[in-house]
Amino acid sequence: MNEFDYVVVGGGSAGCALAARLSEDPAMQVCLLEAGGRGRSFLIDTPILLALTVPHAICNWAFATVPQAGLDGRKGYQPRGKALGGSSAINAMVYMRGHPRDYDDWAAAGNRGWGWRDLLPLFKRNEHNERGADEYHGGGGPLNVADVRSPNPASHAFVEAGVQAGHARNRDFNGASQDGVGLYQVTQKNGRRWSAARAYLDPAANRSNLTVITSAHALRLTLEGKTCTGVETTRGHLRARRETIVCAGAFGSPQLLLLSGIGAQEELAPHGIALHHELPGVGCNLQDHPDYVIGYLSDAPGLLGLTPRGLLNLARGWPAFWRDGSGILASNIAEAGGFLRSRGGLERPDLQLHFTIGLVADHGRDRKPRYGFSCHVCVLRPKSRGRVSLTSSNPLAAPRIDPAFLEHDDDARDLLRGVKMTREILEQPALGPYRGANVFGEPGKSDEQLLALVRRRADTVYHPVGTCRMGSDEMAVVDAELRVRGLDRLRVADASIMPTLIGGNTNAPAMVIGEKAAERIRTAR
Repeated sequence: MNEFDYVVVGGGSAGCALAARLSEDPAMQVCLLEAGGRGRSFLIDTPILLALTVPHAICNWAFATVPQAGLDGRKGYQPRGKALGGSSAINAMVYMRGHPRDYDDWAAAGNRGWGWRDLLPLFKRNEHNERGADEYHGGGGPLNVADVRSPNPASHAFVEAGVQAGHARNRDFNGASQDGVGLYQVTQKNGRRWSAARAYLDPAANRSNLTVITSAHALRLTLEGKTCTGVETTRGHLRARRETIVCAGAFGSPQLLLLSGIGAQEELAPHGIALHHELPGVGCNLQDHPDYVIGYLSDAPGLLGLTPRGLLNLARGWPAFWRDGSGILASNIAEAGGFLRSRGGLERPDLQLHFTIGLVADHGRDRKPRYGFSCHVCVLRPKSRGRVSLTSSNPLAAPRIDPAFLEHDDDARDLLRGVKMTREILEQPALGPYRGANVFGEPGKSDEQLLALVRRRADTVYHPVGTCRMGSDEMAVVDAELRVRGLDRLRVADASIMPTLIGGNTNAPAMVIGEKAAERIRTAR
């Protein structure tokens, strides 16, 4: 069967949620298309093994950016999940929604129905929090949210260090306040990764009206006039009787639209692609969290590293993990963190920290045999705006990704302040038993020298959004119903529709975008 009521292109976090929700109506035939595999493997299920999937092209598109002027001309790295579950199959599993005012900003910009009060019920519907349901959290939803099963003592020490540095202790970053330091909750169940595929597709596996096609790449959307009729794939044409919904992510969704002749004439012409529908905002407005990592060597037991001690710690962790999902193998590596305000007068945190129980450099691609701990700090609402475009008309080629990291001076200054604040936490007494030499040479540098070091080492913390922006102006790609402006029977529903970047990790919000799209589609029927 190649004809369905709905064709969902992309089996990532949003696509899994959307396809599963649409298929709850047994009268609707739904197809979910995914370029990667089934998302079922020991590498994906074992949390600690994100240390293998993130740095390598294992269930990972492993994209590169164009040279970044703000990063001294370096190319950045952009890992994205290539499997059912999308990036929820390879990420650090941090459960975070962002700040409520982020969503109120969307609504205030004219996107009716996207404010915090509108979305909180969907976050709660999406969630099964093992702490129990309350004013802020759901119970009984598909996405299992748990405390880190066996927190590393170093993670607890980081939280204590944050308190010693004057920051509040926060037990729930998704509760009454986001400010402070604490342990993260994670998308895990029984110590195993709980991806969007686990959450949404596993319960729907026996539905006869849901067809899941994997290892099939979308080539282009099929258009008849101003109506989308489906999608051409490497395994044939899929026809959509009602709608096609693109959920290919902040990089894949604009690329597919452009390959289909939807975008700006000046972007399509150099690649010999005929303009089918003028929509100049496609691929614009790329936003991502610029991030810097501070690292220390350590002599303390129980951390990670490519050293005999670190590998022995992993080996010793196998029995506990097999027995009950506990121990170091259940670690998401980034077990603790915080939300800070870089200066007075801010209405919400503008910095996020991820404390990691291993010494991380270059996204784990630096394989030096070092043993220690690290802390990421990122700018939550950067002012720099980048772009996703085409490298060629070949649908199998990687898109051209330009995040424009630190091109706005305010982003660089905010990240510099964040580095100094983070270092102040890491040098508190609580981390003294763990802290050895600073690996990357920040101590003693002037602001000018430190900023130069930031530009030499900063990169993404994996939260690209915004390239099919929701809005009503001429540069918007979709409206508040997520319909592609000027075209019929075509929507986009993933992180690419975010008008502005939220203050936090983007995985859970992407699932809620899928939930919201399903709600809007059902209402429109």
